[in-house]
Amino acid sequence: MTVVADNYTGHVDPGTGARRTLPGATIVKVSVGPMDNNAYLISCARTGETLLIDAANDAEVLLELIERYAPKLSLIVTSHQHWDHWQALEAVAKATGAPTAAHSLDAEPLPVKPDRILAHGDTIEIGDLRFDVIHLQGHTPGSVALALDGADEATHLFTGDCLFPGGVGKTWEKGAFEQLLGDVTTRVFDVYGDSTWVYPGHGDDTTLGRERPHLAEWKARGW
Repeated sequence: MTVVADNYTGHVDPGTGARRTLPGATIVKVSVGPMDNNAYLISCARTGETLLIDAANDAEVLLELIERYAPKLSLIVTSHQHWDHWQALEAVAKATGAPTAAHSLDAEPLPVKPDRILAHGDTIEIGDLRFDVIHLQGHTPGSVALALDGADEATHLFTGDCLFPGGVGKTWEKGAFEQLLGDVTTRVFDVYGDSTWVYPGHGDDTTLGRERPHLAEWKARGW
């Protein structure tokens, strides 16, 4: 695995990673598994304590990165219940001893019982870093996004499969798209500014400012 230090663009090729250094935090983004899932290691600059978002696949790769960049793994959050986001969860949790967390509505399918149940409005503290938990229903019942403030002047938003460049995540059931778009609108776009950097569960990063002009378009097309 090659992690390119200080060359972060928001894009990583399959099977590679990149490292972003902020005044208060370091973010390692890596693409793992056959579905090119993004896993994120966010480390407090002062303490080295680290949050892993989605132990999605390739446990040996994640464990290598944890050893190299994040030896103080404090918590593993699973963004939602879909299988491609937790294939390495059991192995990484066992190898590191780190506790795990997820929303109650998505906890049952996970291979390990969450040590912490997340709810909308909760705060996760990792060293000096504070992540606000945002419950977004529609892609799954218990999907969560995490908003990090204080790492620099912008908010850093980890959205799982709820928000991508070009639209919200896929939905299947009647009314689920309206639910997801509504939650993303009221709990994300109505709360956070255009400089907010979005880190999705697959693919490239974006910003809320880049996506905001398209909300009406997404609503009209219905996906």
